[in-house]
Amino acid sequence: MASGWMISASAMVLMMLSSSFLIMIHSSDGANLKSEVNQPKYACADGGFDSRFQDFPFCNTSLVIRERVDDLVRRLTVSEKIELLVNEAAGVPRLGVPAYQWWQEALHGVADSPGVQFKAPIPAATSFPQVILTAASFNASLWEEIGKAVSTEGRAMYNSGLSGLTFWSPNINIFRDPRWGRGQETPGEDPLLTSRYAVSYVKGLQIGDYEGTNVTELSVTQAATNRTGPKRLKVSACCKHFTAYDMENSGGTDRRHFNAQVTLQDLEDTYNPPFKACVKDGGVSCIMCSYNRLNGVPTCADHNLLTKTIRQKWGLDGYIVSDCDAVAIIHDYFNYAPTPEDAVSEVLKAGLDLNCGTYISKHAQKAIDEGKLSEVNIDEALSKLVSVQMRLGLFDGNPKTQLFGRLGPEAVCTKENQHLALEAAREGIVLLKNEGEILPLSKESTHTLAVIGPHGNASDDMLGNYAALDMVEKVDAIVLIVGLNEEQEKEAHDRKDLLLPGQQQTLVTTVAAKAAVENHPVILVIMCGGPVDISFAKDNVNISSILWIGYPGEAGGKALAQIMYGDYNPAGGRLPLTWYPEEFVKVSMLNMHMRPNETSGYPGRTYRFYMGKTVYDFGHGRSFTNFLSSFVLAPGTIYSKKLIRQVTSFQTSPNSLGLIRHFTSELDAEDPSCENLNFDVTLNVTNTGNREGSHVLLLYAKPPTSVKGLPNKYLVAFDRIHLQAKKSKSVVFNIVPCRDLKLVQGEGKGVLYPGLYTLTVDEAEHSVILILDS
Repeated sequence: MASGWMISASAMVLMMLSSSFLIMIHSSDGANLKSEVNQPKYACADGGFDSRFQDFPFCNTSLVIRERVDDLVRRLTVSEKIELLVNEAAGVPRLGVPAYQWWQEALHGVADSPGVQFKAPIPAATSFPQVILTAASFNASLWEEIGKAVSTEGRAMYNSGLSGLTFWSPNINIFRDPRWGRGQETPGEDPLLTSRYAVSYVKGLQIGDYEGTNVTELSVTQAATNRTGPKRLKVSACCKHFTAYDMENSGGTDRRHFNAQVTLQDLEDTYNPPFKACVKDGGVSCIMCSYNRLNGVPTCADHNLLTKTIRQKWGLDGYIVSDCDAVAIIHDYFNYAPTPEDAVSEVLKAGLDLNCGTYISKHAQKAIDEGKLSEVNIDEALSKLVSVQMRLGLFDGNPKTQLFGRLGPEAVCTKENQHLALEAAREGIVLLKNEGEILPLSKESTHTLAVIGPHGNASDDMLGNYAALDMVEKVDAIVLIVGLNEEQEKEAHDRKDLLLPGQQQTLVTTVAAKAAVENHPVILVIMCGGPVDISFAKDNVNISSILWIGYPGEAGGKALAQIMYGDYNPAGGRLPLTWYPEEFVKVSMLNMHMRPNETSGYPGRTYRFYMGKTVYDFGHGRSFTNFLSSFVLAPGTIYSKKLIRQVTSFQTSPNSLGLIRHFTSELDAEDPSCENLNFDVTLNVTNTGNREGSHVLLLYAKPPTSVKGLPNKYLVAFDRIHLQAKKSKSVVFNIVPCRDLKLVQGEGKGVLYPGLYTLTVDEAEHSVILILDS
């Protein structure tokens, strides 16, 4: 049944501060099982075990980690080693090694998961907005700050015996299809945005903030001098799910049976870049392989992916874990391996180190007995796991005597973290429509509001008797809150359509029509992760304003109230994904191709390739003020021949276009001469309005039109700035062509094509001609 309230404007703010909104806080890979976390017992420490174990070399912190790892591994029996290759790792009492649960979650705050318990003295943790909304801020520094806050709370919970230190977050799969139930967990559809988010959040988690902690000089040096691969870890992050995983259950196929058919071109320019950045730039200590097969091969058993790509090509310093039960399905679901023993042998030889589940512990010994697996394979995997544990300090004794040892219950849900959750919600909320500048509401003239909306209860009788309607004539404005919830989008459940569930659309149009008679403005608030087709509201003249608030976390109500009453300008929030019309559901969710196919009528996916109509575009977002951007300084021509770089004048010469015919070969993106092509783009941004606000600069490139299969346009850089009214600011983007303008050929090779590139920011454009050696 639809619900409604008539309240004063001030009471509305208080209502929004309460739990009136459904905030989705769910742990990824949602198991309902919980491991018992006993009172803290730590390896190499007095108290839990015989102190004589402290004399073993693996407990000697003056030794390098490699020596300590080797010492521990050589002391273990084969059966003991096997029991350490699963997420619920057994203890080794004879060596003073306690059991350890590897599975903790922290997508947008420390979450209820097998290795986490919320009870005294820490009954809760800070809940930040779901990732899709945080990504809408386009603020990399914010993402890192959230990571720092989450890792501090994770460390505090570990010190209190309520959590481990290995967090299987973030989820950096591309939000390829708008129906995907887990898209809300991701930063959106763009590879650059997702990559930047991954790097920032991982650095925040793993490196954290060393202020106010009991640190040693060695630990500070190790952590601070190597930002992309710290020897010591505050917590361990894990980028998941590698790779081409972005469907739960659709078209009669579920994620455990799905064989993703992906071209090398799409793999290289869409699906893999966030994981590559996570490893190479973020220094992540874990990668999780996914359930699906990739072109016939289970990702967790793919030696080319796990060893040749993640470890050898990208340089992972850490471990690789399977998604939960992803090892079991290789035999039990796929029949890819003829026996369970073959499945265990396949994954360990491919490069997997940890099994989320029990399959390895059940079948590895028999695989060894049958000669399918060797103890060397076991040792290689175990060494990587123990190395990460030692980087975390799990073999350094009581944590209260270590780095971050002072963190306790007082470090969780602090005022600072609560404010950060509020700031994240404010920066991410997107103003989609504001006709007549109805928002922000006037505090002086808006005394009463009708707050109406069931928010996502998809029952057929959602309309009820429209009791919200009688009050419309008695208020100054109407706020309609609608959208989705976990009944429509969640892990293991994809959406079947892109519409508001139940009778919400009818509710919205009916209330809006009634409000128009009374000449009252209607503000529509959409709460959802994936996009919904709200064309009816976008085009409805009776609906003045529309706000998208994602799933905004614990401070979402306060953030929304502050925006609606003008205490905060939502200028910075931009959609991190395309909002498609309902007709898009004709496209099979199982089709993994990014590029359109004119012959079949396939429209392509995401703003980079999609050729159809949209409800709202990627990057859309309005403001309470106006910003004007212009190109101030940028090259007109970039000329490369025999490693010589020549930048001509700012104005592009039309005659230079003819030269391209003589320089038609592309340049390998790995070519050393690429570094000679770098150039700066200087922009001037002015806040021409009367309110201060933030503005997100999205720098796109439109590639040469001479090559087929290239994106319509693609994001090459972004930044978020804040400007007072009537003030201007210069912003400089450094463009590295072989990184930022790189395009991918059919066989998956990254290249730089010669030709005319059009750079765009807001309404401004600038052309750059790239001329390469023939």
